[in-house]
Order: sequence, then structure tokens, then C-alpha cells
Amino acid sequence: MTSYRPSAVRRVEIPKPGRPNETRPLGIPTVRDRVVQKAIVSVIEPILDHQFHERSFGFRHGRGAHDALRIVEQKLQEGYVYVVDADLKGYFDTIPKDVLMKLLKERISDTRLLQLIQSFLDQKIMEELREWTPIAGVPQGAVLSPVLSNLYLNPLDHKMADRGFEMVRYADDFVVLCRSESEAVSALAMIRDWVESAGLTLHPTKTRIVDSRTESFAFLGYSFRGEKIYPRRESLAKLKARLVKLTARTRPGSIEAICMELNSVLRGWFYYFRHCRWTIFADLDSKIRSRLRRLLLRRHRNNPLRLPRQERWPNDYFAKAGLFSLREAHNRFGQSHQGHY
Repeated sequence: MTSYRPSAVRRVEIPKPGRPNETRPLGIPTVRDRVVQKAIVSVIEPILDHQFHERSFGFRHGRGAHDALRIVEQKLQEGYVYVVDADLKGYFDTIPKDVLMKLLKERISDTRLLQLIQSFLDQKIMEELREWTPIAGVPQGAVLSPVLSNLYLNPLDHKMADRGFEMVRYADDFVVLCRSESEAVSALAMIRDWVESAGLTLHPTKTRIVDSRTESFAFLGYSFRGEKIYPRRESLAKLKARLVKLTARTRPGSIEAICMELNSVLRGWFYYFRHCRWTIFADLDSKIRSRLRRLLLRRHRNNPLRLPRQERWPNDYFAKAGLFSLREAHNRFGQSHQGHY
């Protein structure tokens, strides 16, 4: 096991969702390295996971983003209206390797396994024609990185809970919900002290205290303000850009085929954002049908005999073509789940 040497990780820059001018680095390991890392995870994850705090939801079996969002909404309704919205700057790339290995050694005694994990932390990075060994961090995109990133923030989870703070974390994205502004100030001060001692950095402009009754804050793609929940602006912009491409007036194909392609996007988006305010879904339905009508009108003008105009193509026309309705899906979800996560 100790003779295994990982290959260099190929690094690429990918756009951040909803932020076309910003990118984040993604490491692409070889297939062989992925297999070895998967084997390591299968060994260490059961050891580490039961020590993770219950308010940690990212990259864990049986837990997901909606579980974290449910806790946030519940605490807001209970009066925890002051929110510490924290952002760790370049978290994955800045985790100190020596401290991370120390945390691992406190929980894992197998020397050969630890040496193998260390070899992956010391993996070389290959970007275009350059190759180097990073002095800190775990590569984003590696199979091993999620469990290691959770381990590094686990002490913060427990410290905040021990002090009575309501912190909810998903990977490196976390919020602390407080009943008063003074409590939020204390929570942020504690986070700053811990982050500095852990060798990490809080983003200077993205970390803030929010009164959710008058300001909005974003968490896991959702935007919260008072009792209203919407998709985050970037999340909505990304969807609309995709819909514009799928409903271009010059695109070919039958209306049924176009609706089928739209449905694959809409169903996935609705499944994640199904807890948002109903007006979002009604508005999107209207915009999608409007764009489809423009597409059909263009075809009608180009060939009126082949495509007669059908009273401006009412909503039922698209329903019969199989178009997924976000508003109707939201109604069904609300009736069956009473809006709960």
C-alpha cells in the first residue's frame, strides 16, 4: 500500500454557477487514483462519520441540502432572525495539510493508510504545461476531499453547538441563526477566532450579520427574507439562460420534442427548489409558454398552411404537448407535503 504513488491531478477552471466572470479550480484525477481514493473513503468514512456533528449535512449518507434548509427555515420561524452568513475564502485550497493529518492521526492508527492519504494530499497539480505541489489544501473534485473537508470543520461544529449557537453547515457553506444581534456578534467573533487559529480565512465582504426580517441571505441556492423563500438570484439566472437556449425561435424539432427537453430541465430544477414561493413557478410557467408561442408564431408566418394559428396557442395546447407545469407541480407538492421539507 505504501508503494503506491498517485499521478498528477489535471486542474481546470470551471465557471461558478450564476457567475460567468468567476471560476473555481477543479482537479481531475486519473481513474486509477479515483479507485484507490474510493477504497480509502470506504475505510475511513465509517470511522469519522459517527464523530461528525448532527448539524453537518454535506457529503454524508442519508443527509442532504433539504435537511439543512429545513433546519434553517424552522429556526427562522422560531424567532432566530439574526443570521451570521459566513463565507470561507478558497476553503478547499487553503486547508493546512499538517493540521488535517493531525486530526486524522487522532482517529486512525493505521500508519500505512495515513501514509497513503498523505501521498494524495501531496499530489502534484498539472495545469497546461506547468506542474507543482501545493503547500496546502485538498483538491476539489477528488473522491477523498469531501470527507476530509468535513473532518477539518468538525471541531467548529462542536464548538459552536457547545456554546449554544444554532449553526447549520453543508460542506464549507454555513450559517448561524441567533435570536438577537448581540448574540450574532458573539457568534461571528467566535467564528473569526476559530477560523484564524485553523489557518483559514473568512471572505471580508461576503461574511456578514443579517437581520432576515429586512434583508435577505442566501444558503444552498435559496434566498431567505422574512417568511418568503425564493431561489437565489444566480440560481434563477442560470435556469433562465438555459430556458432561453431551449426555446429559441429558430430551433428545429416538434413542439412535443422541445417540451420533452424542457421537462428534463424543469423537473430537476423544481425538485430542488420546490419549497420556494409559488409566484416564482407561476411566473416561470408564463415566460416559458410566452417564448414557445413566439417560436410557433415564427413557424406560422413562415408556413401558415403547415402550421395554422390556433387562437394564440392557449395553455391547454402546451399541456397536451406534454409540457411540465411548475405551478401545478408546486400545488401537488403543497397538498401532499403541506410545504414541509
